[in-house]
Amino acid sequence: MTLTPAAPAPLEALTRHFIDLRDGNHFGHVTRSGKESAFGEAVRLLDAPARKVLAEFNEHQLSGTGKVDATGLHRDTTGGLLASWLLTWHEQRAAKLAPISIIATYGAGFHHPHLRGATIGEWPLNVATPEHAEELVPVLRTIAGADIHNLVFQVGGDWRIIPALHPAVQNGTVQRQSA
Repeated sequence: MTLTPAAPAPLEALTRHFIDLRDGNHFGHVTRSGKESAFGEAVRLLDAPARKVLAEFNEHQLSGTGKVDATGLHRDTTGGLLASWLLTWHEQRAAKLAPISIIATYGAGFHHPHLRGATIGEWPLNVATPEHAEELVPVLRTIAGADIHNLVFQVGGDWRIIPALHPAVQNGTVQRQSA
């Protein structure tokens, strides 16, 4: 039997996300109230890592001039749930720009929660050495993961476009089924 290496953590998380869609639940919860409870726990678990990441940006990009704030879990205007971690600084406020944001949302009409930022769309590409390229692996995983997630969203959440969620596997090899 051929052992498959473990998927990197972001890909494992993405697989859990698609399995939620496939199975119609979120960490075993099928009711909105159960999913909201799980979301509340996720927000609690994200608090320290989100603050850590923003503190790193404050130290290394803003020379310690910023301030990290968190909104805590609350309802948005449509009845969904939202929690945000925000990094603000003088120049950003003076320019009337959105803060650096890590936002956890569980929208009123969504099957399960999501993460987003305030402005993400482009990532700077400054690669001149193999080491520079390798340093971008976590970013590349994030971009690819966001893309595949959005592709599933573009087909109405149809997880069936992800073969790994429903392959026929024999002898460690995925067998494609004919349509």
